[in-house]
Amino acid sequence: MSEMMWGGRFTKAEEKNALDFNASISYDCRMYREDIAGSIAHAKMLAAHGIISAEDQEKITAGLKKIKKQIDEGQFDFSIELEDIHMNIEKRLTDDIGDAGARLHTARSRNDQCALDLHMYMKRQIGRLSEKLIAVESALLSAAVKYKDVIIPGYTHMQRAQPVYFAHHMLAYFAMLERDFKRLEDCYEACDMSPIGACALAGTTYDTNPLEEAEDLHFSSVYGNSLDAVSDRDYLLQFLSFASICAMHLSRLSEEFIYWSTSEFQFIELDDGYSTGSSIMPQKKNPDMCELIRGKTGRVYGHLIGLLTVMKGLPLAYDKDMQEDKEGVFDAIDTLYFALDIYAGMISTMTVNGDKTREALEHDFSNATDMADYLAKKGLPFRQAHAVVGSAVHYCIEHHKYLLDLTMDEFKSMSPLFEEDILEALKIENCVNLRESYGGTGRKSIERQEAHASETIAKMKEASASWKEEMAFLD
Repeated sequence: MSEMMWGGRFTKAEEKNALDFNASISYDCRMYREDIAGSIAHAKMLAAHGIISAEDQEKITAGLKKIKKQIDEGQFDFSIELEDIHMNIEKRLTDDIGDAGARLHTARSRNDQCALDLHMYMKRQIGRLSEKLIAVESALLSAAVKYKDVIIPGYTHMQRAQPVYFAHHMLAYFAMLERDFKRLEDCYEACDMSPIGACALAGTTYDTNPLEEAEDLHFSSVYGNSLDAVSDRDYLLQFLSFASICAMHLSRLSEEFIYWSTSEFQFIELDDGYSTGSSIMPQKKNPDMCELIRGKTGRVYGHLIGLLTVMKGLPLAYDKDMQEDKEGVFDAIDTLYFALDIYAGMISTMTVNGDKTREALEHDFSNATDMADYLAKKGLPFRQAHAVVGSAVHYCIEHHKYLLDLTMDEFKSMSPLFEEDILEALKIENCVNLRESYGGTGRKSIERQEAHASETIAKMKEASASWKEEMAFLD
């Protein structure tokens, strides 16, 4: 086995523990589609330039397609002795078709082969993730429209601050994930560059054309420097950065859903399908999916820090440390994929309790800023108006009242500028609807945001469809 892999340089096989430590087949086997597609394209290029015969190319292509079918159907036994997906496939191919299979590795190295597989794999996975991200965006927009009349307390410092439409709150998360999608677009572009042809680090003496392989594999460009091609993992770091930020956004929403669903808030109720019970307390309904997503965010962060740490001390070009680039990325993809999938369903099936949110707003002072604005519009400097309202709030607390409970005599005692219209200014609906500044929580502003969201989703779907179509040849 070692003779085939190392060409006779070694006189004994790896020790068992060393072999287990060195092998990556347990996780890089998921790149078999990419590895086979890359090898088919490589054989085609070699034949086109007379490096291998057309007959060898035909045998290699047929053999690789047979192997793909076996793996697809679960009929392929992966060997840890062969270390990785590349050698597992090459050994089976050589066993099946003889010398033609042994010629496949001409003018390439496992270094550029591995990098090629990863680039293609990431492009395919970005397409899959984009669909789930769009589904969450669509669910957020649908929830905003469905509960368009619900007003909730807006918070700062976890203290009730000002009333906002529930739709405004959902559309804030839409905006976050919209930025995430833009980051995902950047990730796709970073992955869309072929490293094949760089070989181990210095290129090749064979008369090859990496551009031909790149075009066959649907890449838009080729690395211009062979050292960079085999040692670059920036595109993985860029993806892990996207994944970390996206997971952080989902974690923030999880935190809000967790406390909104408590008996203390009762603002929302999550569907039973996204909740669990207790082994001892039969009354419990726990928001476990939210908690798991919140918890797994740290796991995604860890993969980013892990790969940054691996790469920080590596000289050019390839070093075995780079084998650590895959497990964290694969796990981040899986974690984020399922988190997005869960969130699309969870948002779509949750119930918002508008009566409870309204009750909360009628028993707080979140309309206090509107009272200060009222006085400022009457000519009182805002800082002085702020002080007047602060005193009014203090008075209300002492007398067990809220601002709308005050009589006109009480208002007048606080400032002669108050007129009967102060009662209209303090109504919750007016507090939100009058905030029509660009991006504000007013009704017209929300309609503008919703129109933008609909247009954005359409553009996202277009981009996602193009990515999936481009990588469909791997299926």
